[in-house]
Amino acid sequence: MEAKTEINKQAKPLILAGLFLGLGLGGFVDGILLHQILQWHHMLSSVRPLVTDSNINVNMLWDGLFDAFDWIMTVVGVVLLWVAGRRDDVPWSANILFGSILIGAGLFNLIEGVIDHQILGIHHVKPGQNQLTWDLGFLAVGALLVVVGWVILRIPSQTKNL
Repeated sequence: MEAKTEINKQAKPLILAGLFLGLGLGGFVDGILLHQILQWHHMLSSVRPLVTDSNINVNMLWDGLFDAFDWIMTVVGVVLLWVAGRRDDVPWSANILFGSILIGAGLFNLIEGVIDHQILGIHHVKPGQNQLTWDLGFLAVGALLVVVGWVILRIPSQTKNL
């Protein structure tokens, strides 16, 4: 039992890198898929509907700031992964890394979904009929990603020190 705790303690740098990568990549999936490809919403589409050029410009600006935040989280994750990879005491494990990435992506959905969709109401996943269902589905996907990531993270695997 003590060895498992020690592995988890040693794996914290890899877990932290995965969490930041997951936050950034989860944000990119949201921004690219929901904002740009499907065009279901933009950052302020419930506050500033896209009916005037001015509102389109404001929404584009905030979508860009959102993407910049995602990029920063991803870069932080890459730097943390680099630092973890240079340490001799950090075990390298695909389960730990990918489980942590899934947890980070799920946390992105949960945090963004609760704050932007529910508390602030600045946008919804798919506004209009059934928007609450879409918002709750977004939260459910986030929770599922956290649970699946946690299960993967906890699966014993062969670890390799870098």
